Amino acid sequence: MRVPMIAGNWKMNTTVVEAVKLVREVCPELDRIDGVVKVVCPPFISLTAVKKLLKGSSIKLGAQNLYFEEKGAYTGEISPLMLADLCQFVIVGHSERRQYFNETGEIVNKKVIAALKSGLTPILCVGESLKENEAGRTADMVTGQLKDALAGVDSLRDLVIAYEPVWAIGTGRAATGEQAERTIGLIRHNISILYNKETAERTLVLYGGSVTADNVAEFVRQPEIDGGLVGGASLKADQFVSIVRQTSEIKR
Repeated sequence: MRVPMIAGNWKMNTTVVEAVKLVREVCPELDRIDGVVKVVCPPFISLTAVKKLLKGSSIKLGAQNLYFEEKGAYTGEISPLMLADLCQFVIVGHSERRQYFNETGEIVNKKVIAALKSGLTPILCVGESLKENEAGRTADMVTGQLKDALAGVDSLRDLVIAYEPVWAIGTGRAATGEQAERTIGLIRHNISILYNKETAERTLVLYGGSVTADNVAEFVRQPEIDGGLVGGASLKADQFVSIVRQTSEIKR
């Protein structure tokens, strides 16, 4: 039985003061909700402060990115060793990293391996652009990204996958539940080929892309979708709590 997950990606939003305020608003409510793995991913500058607030709670902490080297002359980067004592999860391969920072499949693969080596659980993002979607290349793109990112990875026991169609991120244009279910079914099929059927059935696969409290039910009602990677709505306490609560009730 896969335990559903809702992860909030705050992206480049919130000061430390604002991050603390948001966590204080959501923490009591989220702690009352069972049956869902709850993760918040604030900016790097707030990880320490948020970690202190989450001590003793049921909410997990994640980072939004990492570099694949453990240390060295890489000004401005954050290594997996720096994150390992702070959080449990790390987002890898987000479409914004691929689009704006030119992260290739090879780089994403190195980051996945580095995260796993350091004991972090990667939330690996894959997804196609609008142009690729309209050209009918969703399956090819997602399959290729998955194979590239998982090259040399022996086990998916400590890895989460998020399908995030690029055309639905921050646009307010979410995929339909059926569209997301179909692609996530393809992801599981690919995992069964790359690994085995048991691994495919065990691996958490989330949907990400303009998930809100108003549409989350459409996604989590689908049997293959195990929750969501939530962007803008995770910055609104009432929205995020509602998303987690609905997921718990539907997946119970």
